Amino acid sequence: MHAPTDSHLAAQCGICGTILTGAVSVIYRGFGIKRSPRNPNICTRCSTHVEEGRLVELTVLFADLSSFTELTHDLGAEKTHEVVDAFLRMASDVLVRYGAFIDKYVGDAVMALFNVPIRYDDHARRAIVAAIDLGSGLKTLGARLDLPLQVSVGIATGYARVGRLGSDDSKDYTAIGDVVNLAARLQSKAGASEILIAKETYLKHSEQFPDAQSEQIVLKGFREPVTAYRLHGYSGKPLVSDVPESIGNQRTSFGAIIFGILGAPCAVATLIGPLAVALGVGGLFGLAGALTFLDQSVIRIPILVLATLAALANLYTLWQARKLRMESKVPDHLKMMTTLEKRRTVMVLAASVATLGIVVFETIAHALTH
Repeated sequence: MHAPTDSHLAAQCGICGTILTGAVSVIYRGFGIKRSPRNPNICTRCSTHVEEGRLVELTVLFADLSSFTELTHDLGAEKTHEVVDAFLRMASDVLVRYGAFIDKYVGDAVMALFNVPIRYDDHARRAIVAAIDLGSGLKTLGARLDLPLQVSVGIATGYARVGRLGSDDSKDYTAIGDVVNLAARLQSKAGASEILIAKETYLKHSEQFPDAQSEQIVLKGFREPVTAYRLHGYSGKPLVSDVPESIGNQRTSFGAIIFGILGAPCAVATLIGPLAVALGVGGLFGLAGALTFLDQSVIRIPILVLATLAALANLYTLWQARKLRMESKVPDHLKMMTTLEKRRTVMVLAASVATLGIVVFETIAHALTH
């Protein structure tokens, strides 16, 4: 996977708020939580499960280097590999900047999905603008490599089933549906520096791309001719609000760090993680047992302080979990708590409240007896 650079990436996961940059991110990496290589604007926990097994509306983009076969013959395998690698890295940077999920690389081509797992109302527009920006970026790359590099792009919007195929590994997460085939076929009909846009995609934001020309195209695997709009690459004209506002940095907080750790292993589907349960139950019984033997010990106060902090951290995690579940960016089917989540929530809540109760009782009793 050609991981994009850190430029233009969100400071926090776009779904759960996990901090992904700076010194604080080191804490998360210690728990195995980092940027997803397929969409660095989200964390590895939220990378694929959010729409697992769902039929969702998305925009699919295929981008392919033009004249790749000729390029291979002229440059040789070693130089071609260098060029293709540079192209795919640049393409990943551009696509991720607009919120794309990198589905796969096939030779010199890249397939990207928009609107999963992070939802965007303007996912069709993001794909078109990303394609235009991709052409512009390739001109710069071509000038640096002293090669006439060009890209052809196909874009389509529709419904597809998303999920993992062939294994349980997140790298096998993909989309299946006519929209994927349509985008791929459109790309095959797009010329060098051209973007072929499916009708449904184009009509969502047609006023922003008035230069696109409508035409009927016969595509392999489709019974009837398809209406598409051909856009001739980067025009140099400023685009309307072409900065992806949703990929900006978010304000971090200590509370976000707590939730990011105790919400493992999954900050959306399983909002209360095993670590939170262990901390709550372990803290409760550990506190009760320790105070029995350490009533006069010098470490009594540190134990009380640590138990209080652990209980408050768990209560914050419960509150943050409920708040996150109510967010519009979380799919409706994940807003309902499962039986396991309900049990964990009750267990953590009871243990935390009981721990605080013991701390208060012990503090008062100790003060009255001394």
